[in-house]
Amino acid sequence: MLHFSGSLTRLVGELKKLPGVGEKSALRLAFHLLKYPGNIEALAESLMQVKEKVRFCSRCFAITEDDPCWICSGERDSAALCVVEEPQDLLALERSRAFRGRYHVLQGALSPLNGVTPRDLRIAELMQRLEGGEVREVLIATNFTVEGEATALYLTRMIKPLGIKVTRLAHGIPIGSDLEYVDAATVQRAVEGRSEL
Repeated sequence: MLHFSGSLTRLVGELKKLPGVGEKSALRLAFHLLKYPGNIEALAESLMQVKEKVRFCSRCFAITEDDPCWICSGERDSAALCVVEEPQDLLALERSRAFRGRYHVLQGALSPLNGVTPRDLRIAELMQRLEGGEVREVLIATNFTVEGEATALYLTRMIKPLGIKVTRLAHGIPIGSDLEYVDAATVQRAVEGRSEL
């Protein structure tokens, strides 16, 4: 890296810590902030406000400023519970407006190779929520990665003995895709999960 002032070098270094931000992107962001110094104060204030006000909901572990969050305290279907890996997954499902129940954020996925075990996730809290008998269906909406699939399988084995219906997000060929461009594993899953019309 070229030699810059200590404070600019530190800023670039801090920006590079963000996911998906490399050296060039960090430099571009830093120079943008220097070009518009009013943005620096607004950014710093919003970062401090997030640090002071945003926390995890004590029920579902989504990000919130109010505890419980607006979903847990709102009029939602308490018989349906959707389990996601991260808060951003919850936001993606909410944008779809397809699910009207409540959520539970695991804050990760099982990954024995990376040292992530059930104790590192919010699985114990999930099981406590299910003991109340109010939940009749758990929709497992973990990612379709090796870790997400392992987490879904683990949760299914934990929840099924409770007599609660366990469902999984459907997966397959995206709308608007040409079959010739879809990978073989995705086509296989789509064929296996086919439904009657």
